[in-house]
Amino acid sequence: MEFLHNQDIAKGYGYVTLPNSLHLKYEEANRAFKWQYVFPSERLSTDPISNRIGRHHIDPSQIQRSVKSASERANIKKKVSCHTFRHSFATHLLQNGYDIRTLQELLGHNDVKTTMIYTHVLSKGAGAITSPLDKLY
Repeated sequence: MEFLHNQDIAKGYGYVTLPNSLHLKYEEANRAFKWQYVFPSERLSTDPISNRIGRHHIDPSQIQRSVKSASERANIKKKVSCHTFRHSFATHLLQNGYDIRTLQELLGHNDVKTTMIYTHVLSKGAGAITSPLDKLY
């Protein structure tokens, strides 16, 4: 991905639109690799705001098709979607001892009741929680 960005820069492209007018404060930041999209489009396009040529992100449907294809190749019988990763992320955080309020904030839920849905997969009870001090002995 960085190689593609460097090619774009060499050709005079490689611009992205930065949030909150950051381009005014940091003039060259809109060409910095760290501000580029994680999943860049294969094609260059003209940004309607800045009128500069660069790469936007790929269409979300392309990612979904790739996830579906990968799950089929892996012979996973259950339905897998990009949203599956969100559920997996939340479940693993709870399994690793993160608190429900932290998870609520990370997932952007307004109501903790929505986040509580993820606790059903744990079914370990309070006895499964260990103190960091317990790990020392």
